[in-house]
This record gives sequence, C-alpha cells and structure tokens, in this order.
Amino acid sequence: MLARAILLASIFVVLDSCSGKLKEAETINLAETPMQTVENMFAVDTKNGVTIMRMEADKMERYENDSLVTELFPEGFYVYSYTDEGLLETVLISDKAHHKTFKDAAKAEVWAAFGNVTIQNVIKQETMETDTIYWDQGAHQIFTDCYIKVYSPSGFMQGYGMRSDDKARDAIIMKPFNSYSVVVQDTTAIIIDSANFIGPFLKK
Repeated sequence: MLARAILLASIFVVLDSCSGKLKEAETINLAETPMQTVENMFAVDTKNGVTIMRMEADKMERYENDSLVTELFPEGFYVYSYTDEGLLETVLISDKAHHKTFKDAAKAEVWAAFGNVTIQNVIKQETMETDTIYWDQGAHQIFTDCYIKVYSPSGFMQGYGMRSDDKARDAIIMKPFNSYSVVVQDTTAIIIDSANFIGPFLKK
C-alpha cells in the first residue's frame, strides 16, 4: 500500500508540473515573440568585389505573421555606404530601426531608422540630424517629414521634411526656416576627407 501511495503521489506531482508548464506555454503571444534573434549582426553588400554597403547592429529580432516579416533593431543601427570606387561616403546611425517585408509582392519593403538619427556625408562634410528617416530602397531615396537640422561647410539649415538620394548627396529641406549660409569662404582652404584620407608615405 505504501509503495502504491508513493507511486500515485509521484504521478500527481509530474502531472501537476506538466500542467503548470502547459498553462505557461498557453500565455505566450507568438506575435510578440521573435522567431529569430541575432546578436552582433554584421552584413556586407558588394558589387564586382567592391564593398558598397555595410550594416551593423547589436541585436536583430525577426517576427513573422501571415502577411508581414519584421526585423527589429532595438539596440542601435549603423549603416556605412560607399562610392563605386570603394570610398566611404555616407554613415547613418540611429538608436533603433526596423525593416518590414510584406508577403504581398505588390507592396514595397519599408526601412525606417528612428531615435537620434544622424546621417553624415563624409565626402561633402555635411551632417543631418532628425528623429526618423525612411529609406525607399527601390527608388534609392531617403526622406522624412520630421524636424531636421543640416550642418555643412556652407552654413546651417533647419526645417520640416527632407528628400534626398540614399547617399545624402542632394538633400532638400521641404519647409526651411531660420537658416543661414556662409557668404564669404576662404578659397585657399583645403578640405580633407578624414574618413578616406591615407596620407603620404613617410620616409624613414
């Protein structure tokens, strides 16, 4: 009898334990649970053996449902874009970002970076600061409707809304205000692209 009682008690404990785990599993919301998590993400895009883009992120979380695949970058997002010759041209840094791909082929992909977004064209020595930026990958354009500041050797601009190619070569502020430009410049000044400058070889 004692052995039988111990056996029944053991079965009850096992069943109760499994029941608790089943209840816990039932509370998991799959829509809010990443299907994949990647730490220290690093991706490189090349063309004819030349790097044209590099992306880094501390973490990437991938979510998926019947109509949409979402990749979240909750801990920082860094994109480095290069010229056709392989020179670093544009740097984008933000607190967070997301990439949404619709399973309906008729809908475009959506890239967005947000939170202390900084976009620097190192060749032009021009820097933009805003809260949110969108990237239309198919049209090779970046844009925002948020407040934006632009610093460059020719002056300072601010306003709402911006459109540019995705290298930040031709940024246009849609609704500028309280901006200024440098009228007189030192034509003898030499601007050095410090990101790509190697410098002369020094003789020993």
